[in-house]
Formats: sequence, structure tokens, C-alpha cells
Amino acid sequence: MSTVAIIDSGGANIGSVHFALQRLGVEAQFTADPAVISAADRVILPGVGAAAAAMAHLQKHELVGCIRALKQPVLGICLGMQLLFDASDEGDVNCLGIIPGQLTLLPGGEHIRIPHMGWNSIRVHHDSALLDGLGHESWFYFVHSYFAPLGEHTLAGAVHGIEFSAIVQKGNFFGVQFHPERSAQPGARLLHNFLELPCN
Repeated sequence: MSTVAIIDSGGANIGSVHFALQRLGVEAQFTADPAVISAADRVILPGVGAAAAAMAHLQKHELVGCIRALKQPVLGICLGMQLLFDASDEGDVNCLGIIPGQLTLLPGGEHIRIPHMGWNSIRVHHDSALLDGLGHESWFYFVHSYFAPLGEHTLAGAVHGIEFSAIVQKGNFFGVQFHPERSAQPGARLLHNFLELPCN
């Protein structure tokens, strides 16, 4: 049976991610142990809150180098996706530097509330096994104030005032800005697809 490690990133959505995986028949291990993370078949990096605090937590547990060196499928969720990028304007912090780009604050407007909170549909830019069975009609639950711009690693975008990266991939690293664990059937399908990705 394949193993899944959920990295302790100091966030509060750990339990909901764990329960979502349980509903798919997977018992994941919540851990900050680099050896356990490195040995897992698949790794999930969840996160809510501020980028600076999350990076400080990863550095405290000596997980930065561990995460960068992973060769198996890795899924960053919400803040976890943002941490995959070079840096964030939130706290002016350097992140993991796996995917090129910098996170900036979503521009507000008369009818554009920040944070972006609620259901939104995605715009698929590139096919991927992670998106099997999903498409433009798929809606996911978002909660965030900072965004990753569209770029060569964008698999799908979403629009909240401007279009931003909703799903990204670089090699074995995937990221989703939304919360699949709170996104009903589409979220469950995406997590299922992640669990079906081949392990290196």
C-alpha cells in the first residue's frame, strides 16, 4: 500500500485534509520528520495563514531542504501552493523557490472583496493527469488574499478581479490555490487523481 505524508506546516487545515483522504480510503501520516516525509510515496504540503510564519515553521523543523529534494508527487494546498514559489509579498519572505514567481496581494475593487472567499470555477490552460475528469465547469472553494500570477507552470487559472494561477505544476510538484478538502466532489476527484499519480 502506498504511503502519504502530510507535512506539519503549522496550519489549521491539517485535520480536514486528513479526513478528506480518509474518505478516499487513505490513512495519511501527519509529520514533521524529514525521514518520514522523504520515504513517503506521496507528500501533501497544506497550509493556512501567513507565509512568513509557515516558512519559519518549516525552517525550525529543518524541512526546507527536505521538501526541495523530494522526487515523489508533492501537492501544495492553499498557502502550501504559495510556499512552492520564490517569494511572497506577505511578510516580504523568501519561500521554497521551487516554482518561479512572486506572490502579491490581490487587487481589490468596488465589487471585488479581499480576501477572495467562496466558490469559483477554474479555467484549464493545460491538460494534466491531476485534472482528469475536471474542466471549466469544475468549481472549488477558495480562501486567500495573495495570488500567484499566470505563468508557464500554470495548469489552470481562476478569476477574481484578475486571472491568477489556481493550479500549477513543475515536475513532480503540484499546487492548488483552493481547498480540495472543502470542495465537495470536484475536490475529492482532484485528490483521487493526485493519489493515482505514478510514484518515482
